[in-house]
Amino acid sequence: MSETTNPVRATAVPTRIPALMNEIRRLIEPKQRAVIDSVPPEVRRCAGFHFGWWEADGRETSARHGKAIRPALTVSCARAAGGTKDAAIPAAVAVELLHDFSLLHDDIMDGDVTRRHRPAAWVEFGVPMAILTGDALLTLALDLVHEGPSGAALREAALELCAGQSADLTFEHRTGVRLSECLRMAQQKTGSLFGVACQLGALSAGTGNRIAERYTQFGRHLGLVFQLVDDILGIWGHEAATGKPVCSDLKSRKKSLPVVAALSSGTAAGARLEALLGSGDVLDDDALAHAAELIEDAGGRTWAEAEALRHRALALDALAAAEPEPAAADDLLALVELMTVRVS
Repeated sequence: MSETTNPVRATAVPTRIPALMNEIRRLIEPKQRAVIDSVPPEVRRCAGFHFGWWEADGRETSARHGKAIRPALTVSCARAAGGTKDAAIPAAVAVELLHDFSLLHDDIMDGDVTRRHRPAAWVEFGVPMAILTGDALLTLALDLVHEGPSGAALREAALELCAGQSADLTFEHRTGVRLSECLRMAQQKTGSLFGVACQLGALSAGTGNRIAERYTQFGRHLGLVFQLVDDILGIWGHEAATGKPVCSDLKSRKKSLPVVAALSSGTAAGARLEALLGSGDVLDDDALAHAAELIEDAGGRTWAEAEALRHRALALDALAAAEPEPAAADDLLALVELMTVRVS
């Protein structure tokens, strides 16, 4: 597979995607800005910088914003379940705030210095302010959606996300991490947020728990597709597409899914990879390139690509079982293709 093709399969992102993402940003940004205006000025400035709204000194910027995938899922699932876009706005904003809370803290824990093609918030504002900003975003998210089944689902997702991040950090210092453990971590860290994004959308439409659960499963499987493709791009992608240095996770010896698949393969390449990652030596560019080759030789990339396609199929099965409204289903199918393809 050439470097320019999709890490899972080569296909075009549906033409609906750019218009859909722009529509979602226009829909949620007024509410998002309104809730951010309620926090102290220093926190507001850090949050706005992280979102890509302005520079560190407060000047408006044309920096690239986040992809708005999760709120797009919330709004599209609301419409698919027979609801309206407007009714889904609080949930969509809450999901995006929860996501950005996790990114602010994740960058600090991982030592990542770039986010969305610019310095990470902690680099510009310092670790204490970035932590406080993340805390504020979590509080705002839980305040937006705090009642009934939706509030319970968002709180549960927040706790599950933290559990996944905790496992991710622990795995960095552990040998013998099992692939089943790594998949569970990905389900907690990524699948939980995708799942609740879809669940809250369905609940905002007034649907029953049975249908809402089908949308939840659609989102959770889609979250694993996202994580698997993200891990593939993190090793074999390009910085222009990912927004952060390629192989940064590998350099910090993160147990990403392709890495654990390779280490669990029982192959000679897997054994050499284990020795390389366990050596304690600094991984320079040559060592990182060699590690990527070993992961591929051990079957880690092939497994991750196949697993992404398997969860894509499971996501589509769950969506079909929910019997969505056709027009909104088209948007959800376009988002599935985006998750699978993920080209810049």
